[in-house]
Order: sequence, then structure tokens, then C-alpha cells
Amino acid sequence: MQNPQPLSRVVVTGLGAITPIGNTVEEYWQGLVDGKNGITEITRFDTTDHECRVGGEVKDFDPLAYVPAKEARRMDRFAQFGVSASIQALRDANLEITPLNAPQIGVLLGTGIGGLQVLEDQHEIIRTKGPSRCSPFMIPMMIGNMAAGLTAIHTGAQGPNSCTVTACAAGSNAIGDAFRLVQTGFAQAMICGGTEAAITPLGFAGFASARAMSRRNDDPAHASRPFDRDRDGFVMGEGAGILIIENLDHALARGAKIYAEIIGYGCTCDAYHMTSPSPDGEGAIRAMSLALKDGDVTPDMVDYINAHGTSTSANDKTETKAIKKVLGDHAYKVAVSSTKSMTGHLLGGSGGIEAVATVLAIKNNIAPPTINLENPDPECDLDYVPNNSRPMTINVAASNSFGFGGHNVTLVFKKYQ
Repeated sequence: MQNPQPLSRVVVTGLGAITPIGNTVEEYWQGLVDGKNGITEITRFDTTDHECRVGGEVKDFDPLAYVPAKEARRMDRFAQFGVSASIQALRDANLEITPLNAPQIGVLLGTGIGGLQVLEDQHEIIRTKGPSRCSPFMIPMMIGNMAAGLTAIHTGAQGPNSCTVTACAAGSNAIGDAFRLVQTGFAQAMICGGTEAAITPLGFAGFASARAMSRRNDDPAHASRPFDRDRDGFVMGEGAGILIIENLDHALARGAKIYAEIIGYGCTCDAYHMTSPSPDGEGAIRAMSLALKDGDVTPDMVDYINAHGTSTSANDKTETKAIKKVLGDHAYKVAVSSTKSMTGHLLGGSGGIEAVATVLAIKNNIAPPTINLENPDPECDLDYVPNNSRPMTINVAASNSFGFGGHNVTLVFKKYQ
């Protein structure tokens, strides 16, 4: 029997971000460091009859900076975000896709909901004008895999191409699965992350009816408040976060800059409930433990955790329990923050922008804050980096993502040496 090939080291060489606090990586990171709040009253549709009227909208986004107008018109907003952030990340990585290397460069993008705006718009057309007026582009604009497919079309990447649809864990699943493809030699490089654009009338009505969203409509800036005693639900955001990850040898051979190394991936399911996490955090505990083991990381080595931290009662308490169970006494020495306090919850896109934040936290040795943490929940008693970012040495960091259906993902990154 032949010995298995050794696993390749995998590094992050490019970043892209379209977010409620900035439409470039530089703007996004500076916004995180400054504690910038991206939550405002919704402007994309009339919220008069809606219970929830605040969200993290992407402002001043122009897809024509990345794709021709004709092509942009044939994309739902979620795909526009995903393609644009991917092109950003490729430019940042200075990675040129050519006919020679295209088969070794793939795309793996996650989304929780996909083309919801197109679905709503076309339903209205059918209702008012009849089925014959439905757009021939409705299906390809709506389906969730199209962000990954269009990214390949617009970049030329011909390697593995797929889409994860695991609710709020989708972006992190995409990065983890892409990591495995590069680690095991099925690709030399991957464009990976998450994208979402579910700030629509139907999206808001659905989540509001589930009693999951904040109703702090008179005070948008303080609506997203993870780990705070007065939190009353999550705030929906939109956007995309993308990583370029590469085989280390491939990156070194082309002289790429390296942000960090990705070393661990844990993926589990609660098998408990459609929307609620297992109260004991069992699934999250296993995901974190598996990711640390995968990266050969002991609990005392972890410096920072970008928490899922949704600002819902059940999630924040459960995640806190899980962190304490996995890290033991060291949990109280780790900086833990929820950047959703600034961006809102991007659903399937959250794992993407939060992986970008985690990588930059390592690169810049700064832990972003959890803003609006004014009255800590007694059951949430860790160091959540309240209200102000913190310069600190960060060698190892984790990013957590948990989704409806019981999906749990943890990614572990470390400083490249």
C-alpha cells in the first residue's frame, strides 16, 4: 500500500469585501477597528407595514466597477456582491488566471437564501401581468449556485466549482471545503467565501414572523448588541466576504503576499431543531474541538475568537457555554468579539466577512470590538472586547458560524511563519 500524500499547507493570499461598513477590504477593516456602526433604517423598500425596519444595508455599491452593465442586469444582488468581492480578492492576491492555470483554480461560494429579490420581483410580474411576462433569466438569476458559477465566468477559474447552502454557516463551510480541496491537492488555489442579499420584503417578513429579529426600530444604531442583556434579536445585513487561499508552495513560487495560514476546519450538526441551537452547545463544542484538533492547536494557544454572536438570546448563551467547555479556564483569557454588532448578520455571507476580519486581526494584531455591549448578560461572562478595538498579539484565531438546521462550523487560522 502506498503511503498517503502529505497534506499541503494552505495560506490566505487575497481578500475581498462588500459590507454595510465599507465596500473594500480597507474600508471594512478600518470600520471594524473604529467600531463603525452600519445599521440604519431600511431604504431598499417601504417598511411601513413591517415589524422590523432596521438592517445593515450595503451603501453606494456599484457593480459596474467590476462587470459590464449588461451582465450586472442579469445578476441578482447576491451574485453581484459575490462576483465583485471575488474580483477584489483576485486583484489583491495579484493572481492572474490564465488558460494554463485555470483548471487548478476553483470557486466555492456559500449563500443561505440566494436570489430572493429576483424571486419576489418575478412573482409580482406574474401576478400582475401573467406568466408569459416572466423573465427567461429568472431561474439562473435566482438559484443559489449562480454566484459561484458567475464568478468562474467572470474570472476564468475552471477548477472545482460548488456552492454551500447551509444557512448562516454557508460562508464558513465554503471556506472549509475549499481548504480541504487545496490541502489534498484537488486545487492549487480557491476563491471562497459567502454572499447574501436577503434584505427584501419577503426576507424581512419571514424572519420577523419567526420572532428572530430585533424590533429596536427607533434606535437602529443600538439594535445589534451581542452578549448584551438587553438584546432582542439579530439585525439582518447583506454583502460578501471572499478569501483567496492557495497551496503554500504555489503562493511562494509566484511571490505572493501571505496574510495568514488556514490550519483547521470543524463541521458538525446538532441534529436537534430546525432553528434553535442545542441548549448544551454540544454541536458547537464538537465543531470547535474538531477544528482545533485539525490544526494541531491546544486550547491555551487560542488568542482570539470571532464569535457567531448573533445578538439573539439562545445563540449568545449557547456559544458562550461552548467556548468555555472547549477552552476551559483559558476561555477567560481569550478575546472574543462579535463583528455582527457593526455589520448585522449577513446570514450565508457572514462566515465570509468574518473570516476576512479574523485574518486581518491576525495580520494587524488587533481584536475588533463588540459594540453596544453596555449591560453584559450575566450568563455571557467572557471578554467580548467591549466597545473599543484592542491592540494585542494574535497568533492563533478561530471564527465560528452556526446556522438554522443545526449546522456548526469553526475555522482556525494562524500567523504565517
